[in-house]
Amino acid sequence: MVLLAAAVCTKAGKAIVSRQFVEMTRTRIEGLLAAFPKLMNTGKQHTFVETESVRYVYQPMEKLYMVLITTKNSNILEDLETLRLFSRVIPEYCRALEENEISEHCFDLIFAFDEIVALGYRENVNLAQIRTFTEMDSHEEKVFRAVRETQEREAKAEMRRKAKELQQARRDAERQGKKAPGFGGFGSSAVSGGSTAAMITETIIETDKPKVAPAPARPSGPSKALKLGAKGKEVDNFVDKLKSEGETIMSSNIGKRTSEATKVHAPPINMESVHMKIEEKITLTCGRDGGLQNMELHGMIMLRISDDKFGRIRLHVENEDKKGVQLQTHPNVDKKLFTAESLIGLKNPEKSFPVNSDVGVLKWRLQTTEESFIPLTINCWPSESGNGCDVNIEYELQEDNLELNDVVITIPLPSGVGAPVIGEIDGEYRHDSRRNTLEWCLPVIDAKNKSGSLEFSIPGQPNDFFPVQVSFISKKNYCNIQVTKVTQVDGNSPVRFSTETTFLVDKYEIL
Repeated sequence: MVLLAAAVCTKAGKAIVSRQFVEMTRTRIEGLLAAFPKLMNTGKQHTFVETESVRYVYQPMEKLYMVLITTKNSNILEDLETLRLFSRVIPEYCRALEENEISEHCFDLIFAFDEIVALGYRENVNLAQIRTFTEMDSHEEKVFRAVRETQEREAKAEMRRKAKELQQARRDAERQGKKAPGFGGFGSSAVSGGSTAAMITETIIETDKPKVAPAPARPSGPSKALKLGAKGKEVDNFVDKLKSEGETIMSSNIGKRTSEATKVHAPPINMESVHMKIEEKITLTCGRDGGLQNMELHGMIMLRISDDKFGRIRLHVENEDKKGVQLQTHPNVDKKLFTAESLIGLKNPEKSFPVNSDVGVLKWRLQTTEESFIPLTINCWPSESGNGCDVNIEYELQEDNLELNDVVITIPLPSGVGAPVIGEIDGEYRHDSRRNTLEWCLPVIDAKNKSGSLEFSIPGQPNDFFPVQVSFISKKNYCNIQVTKVTQVDGNSPVRFSTETTFLVDKYEIL
């Protein structure tokens, strides 16, 4: 097999990214790709087409084509297998199969293409190995850095100990009225022991103070050390050459996480003179085979008054909870009034609530093992296959009145096997190679989007994918407890107020 080039092009034959594995001019490859769409027959289901000199092996990808240009005497079966591997590499670096996304990650794709084919011949690698090779993560480098940091800490500790000994010796000599001994080398006593100890002690104390480290200066001499991942300078030089030739280079967002790039800050809350913060935190543990092991929810209403003329007020609480929560009022709150009329007010109506401070006036607690109370169910089904494990994960919202935002479902992955191969997914995903986790990110889960699934495959065992952790935030509380009205004690006149509701996760695991 002799593979001449691998390219991603549009249906009109425009090359987006192309990697030549043999000596070939740019004009030649652009001419071959421009002729490719004209040679295809729309009425046939073939995945290759031939000319007098080359063979095109291609696979449609939405509005694009993945094309391999080979010689006519190459093995068509090996060509098709190589084409499938190329097609699986592209979604690893590009979230969408669009022209802009391909152009943005062109260098990542070229580096991955070089791992598949060398000098026109297919390398014996799989997708996980390609991801590992391109990341260039070195265990030996980590060990070297850890050993060096340990040696530096031990040297600093020894230096402090010596300095304390010298300082103590100087103090003992001064106390006895003797001259401190010298510490010069080779018989030289030009520097007295007292001044030496003082200098060393002063140096140690200075190093203990926190300082802002300046930017390290580049060494003047040439460095021949191997620096893993240090490809920025070569890439910048290559980009400068392309710019000098008249190429248009798009700015890359490599290194920025998707969640950071798309994160939108919530608008500030318009706080009135009477402001209430309703906060709930949930702790939940489920078994992987079903069953709720424990669910505990804590909620609280925090009252903040910024104007002392609204200090003597009462809160009208509406409790529509049907799950059996346990309510508890603040000791200074009139419990009988709350039980009879669902009003929160002080035992002494003549007193006022504290001003400019958060006061917890009502809290509640719910603890259960009833499965129907689980707000968001997660089912994880890893099944062993010939190449590792096929994992299917699905979620379902059981509380239709909730709206969960910024949902992140974190699945642990086996270490040292590379990135997972994503099949189908609702939402987005993020692979953290350092922590060996796969984060399934869903911006919103509500009644209109109450279920979804994720499928991926990766080498490993079923136990490697637990525990699954879930995090989210919601502006609607789980227990339907709200403050509907605020009135003054004298005259029952209504008072304007603002409310901030938050439902958070303290711990949410599937073991």
